[in-house]
Formats: sequence, structure tokens, C-alpha cells
Amino acid sequence: MAKRNIVKDGDEVLRKKCRDVTVFDDKLWTLLDDMYETMQAANGVGLAAPQVGILRRVVVIDVGDENGRIELVNPVVVSMKGKQRDLEGCLSAPDIWGYVVRPEKVKVKAQNRTGKEIEIEGEGLLARALCHEVDHLSGIMFLDKAEEFVSSDQLEERKTKRK
Repeated sequence: MAKRNIVKDGDEVLRKKCRDVTVFDDKLWTLLDDMYETMQAANGVGLAAPQVGILRRVVVIDVGDENGRIELVNPVVVSMKGKQRDLEGCLSAPDIWGYVVRPEKVKVKAQNRTGKEIEIEGEGLLARALCHEVDHLSGIMFLDKAEEFVSSDQLEERKTKRK
């Protein structure tokens, strides 16, 4: 496994649509492992392949719940319910936070690293992470959906005021 560089906002790769994965081989497995290591090293909860410069429909997620490490290949959101509005950030847009409305619950169909079809349902933070990462695969960033932006300094000020 190897830590990869995270592409930052402004790089055109983040605005391109990703291609489906059709070959489930060691190269894909290495990508998934590297992406997970990269995400963990950056203290993220999700990472999509275009964020490491690869235009393939691959994401990894770990929101710290009982699901643990989630690997999704060719994911598609198939159902959404409810609404939640919360603060989001992105490893490709460091120090920028924004309030985004997302579904409260989602169902995603995908394939695992061997090509087997899988389905995952998430609510709350997991639903938000699933939508955020799947958006990346279509060249959409949370910056495009945010209703209000908050800088890291403003975020720290808000945390300090709450104490």
C-alpha cells in the first residue's frame, strides 16, 4: 500500500466524469488499498478515485461506524429519503467548509473489489458520505451544492463560542 497525492480544487480531473470499472484485478485492489491508506492519513471519511487523479468509478468510505471500511466500485444511488443539512468538507478543498442539504437515508448499489454486486444503505453521516463521494464520480464537488460557506477560522470561532 502507498499513500497517494490528493488532487486539489482547480485541477480539471475533479470536474470530469469517471468511467466504469470493467476489470477487477490486482491493479484495482492496489488502488482501493492506496485510497484507503491515503484517506486515513488525511483524516478523511471518504475518498473518490478522481481525488487521486484516477478517472474510474471507485470510492472508499469509513465513517467510524459498524460498517468499517467500505469499498464501492461503480456505485449508483438508487433511492433517497428525507433531508439533512449539515457542514461538509472535502480533502480536495482543504480549509473550506459549507452547509449542504443531502438525503437523510440512501441506498447505493455497487460492486465490491471482486466484481460481486452489493448494496449498502446509510443514514446520517454515512448517507452524506455516500452522496458526497458518488458526486465526485460525476465531477460534482460539495462546493457546487453548498448553501453557505464557513472558513476554518470561522469554524474554530464557532467551536470556541460553544465551549
